[in-house]
Amino acid sequence: MGWFGHSNKTFSFSMFSDSHLAILAIFIFVNAAIFIHRRKLSDEKWRKAELLTAFSLILIELLNHYWMYSHGVWMLGRSMPLELCNLGLLLAIGLLLTRKKIFFELLFFIALLGATQAILTPALTYDFPHFRFFHFFYAHLMIVWVTLYFTLAKGYYPTLASVLKVILFINLLLPAILFINKTADGNYWFLRHKPDSPSFMDLLGPYPWYIFSLESLLICSSLFTWLCLRLWLRGEKKSSYSET
Repeated sequence: MGWFGHSNKTFSFSMFSDSHLAILAIFIFVNAAIFIHRRKLSDEKWRKAELLTAFSLILIELLNHYWMYSHGVWMLGRSMPLELCNLGLLLAIGLLLTRKKIFFELLFFIALLGATQAILTPALTYDFPHFRFFHFFYAHLMIVWVTLYFTLAKGYYPTLASVLKVILFINLLLPAILFINKTADGNYWFLRHKPDSPSFMDLLGPYPWYIFSLESLLICSSLFTWLCLRLWLRGEKKSSYSET
């Protein structure tokens, strides 16, 4: 039925298939390019590109909901933009449109810890060249690239307070997500069961203990990421002083 069609047999996704490996190669290449060209990307001329990226993310997300509705698979318990990466996408759009740091602070850890994991171990049904394949990877890749762009090129850095904000943000949303899961028979944030496809959650123990493992992992990995970035920034400052 074409790239926007519904055929599951034609577009069945397999982890670490050729299409997935190609995406991972693009992911690594663009990450490196953002780092290498971070000073050039700091120029204000890239503002138009920021806005165009925001509108492209809005468009592809609207198309995704249209696809789900038109194929009769939109469901209250699984189609609302409530997954962490969905929230990350909304935060990325807000950051691109407004450049407000609060969006960055919440996005930083969701992007680098959540979206990156989703890219490595996708919970995805459709393979290349289906629309859902493009939507999934475009959205998740952009979440990470927007975060790296604002960190490396625009000088937005998370603080220790940012770690506390994202932990508070997630835990304040948790009761609402649990309520929606119960009333709409959903599995947002994988709080009722693990993903059907293989993921790192398989290493975190059985239900419900993997939820507590995820909470501990969020706190530890956020603190570790913040500390690593802080040490890298110190090294950057020392090298800039030595150059002058």
